[in-house]
Amino acid sequence: MASSHLNVQPSFHARSNSLPSRQHPITSQIDENLNRLRASQSASTSSSIGHQLNCLQDLYDSVDMLLQLSLAQQALAQEQQRKLVEQLLDGSLVLLDVCRTAKDALSQTKECTQELQSILRRRWSVEGFVNEVRKYLTSRKAVRKAICKALKNLKHMENKLSSSSFSKDGERGAVINTLKQVEAVTVSVLESLLSFISGPGTESKLSRWSLVSKFMHQKRVMCEEKEQQANEIVKAEATLCSFIKSGNMKHVENAQNELQNSEMCIQDLDHGLESFFRRLIKARVTVLNILSC
Repeated sequence: MASSHLNVQPSFHARSNSLPSRQHPITSQIDENLNRLRASQSASTSSSIGHQLNCLQDLYDSVDMLLQLSLAQQALAQEQQRKLVEQLLDGSLVLLDVCRTAKDALSQTKECTQELQSILRRRWSVEGFVNEVRKYLTSRKAVRKAICKALKNLKHMENKLSSSSFSKDGERGAVINTLKQVEAVTVSVLESLLSFISGPGTESKLSRWSLVSKFMHQKRVMCEEKEQQANEIVKAEATLCSFIKSGNMKHVENAQNELQNSEMCIQDLDHGLESFFRRLIKARVTVLNILSC
C-alpha cells in the first residue's frame, strides 16, 4: 500500500505461479501474500500501512519455508545464478538500511512527542512550550532529510528491479524470480511507510519533472490534504505549526489529543516494522548460509 503521491507500483512483473512445484503449499502461500500486498496499495492510513507490514511478515515467513526446500537451495547455490543472487543480497542490504532509517525516524519523532506531552501535563509557560515545539519541528526536518535520502535509494533499487532480467532456468530460475517479486513488493511497502512518516509531498521533491497543468497540481494538493487528515503524525505536527504561527491557545488544547494519537500510531508502526526487520535479517542470513555451504 503506498500513499497516493508515493504509490509507485513496481514495474517488475512476473508470473507468481512460477514457483517450484506448483502443488507445494508454499507456492499458494507466497502467491496469496504477494497478491494481498499488491491489492492493498491504494490506502495510506496508519492502519493500512500496519496491515501491509503484517502482510510482509507473513510473506517472509513463507519465504523462509521456501528457502528450506532443497530445490530452492540448489537454485541459489548454482554458479550460473550467482550474479542474480548477489543482486538480491545487495538489495537486502539496502532494505535493511532503509528499515533502520524508518526505525530511527519513528524513534526520534516518538521521543519528541513524549517530551511535548510531558510538558503539557506539567505547569508550563507559553515561551517554554514554544521552544519545545520548535525543537520538535527541527527534529521533523531532520527526519524528512533522512527519509528523502532513503527514498532515493529505494527508487534506484526499484529502477534496477524493473530493468533486471528474469532467470530462465526452469523451476530453479523460478526461485530467483520469486525472490525478485518479494523484493519489489517490499520496496513498495517501505516507500509507503517512509512517505507516511515524513508526510505528504515527499516524493514530489524527488521528481525531476514538473506538473504540466493547473488541474494536475490541484489534484495533487487535494490528495495531500486528504492524506494529511488521515495521518496522525502529520496532524499533530500541523497543530503545533498552527500554534507557532498564531499563538492561539486553542491549538495547545488540541495538541494533547493529537500528540497522543501520534504516539499510538508510532508505536503500532514501530512494532510492525521491528517484526518485519527481524524476518528480513533472517532471510538474508539464510541465503548467505546456503551460499557458504
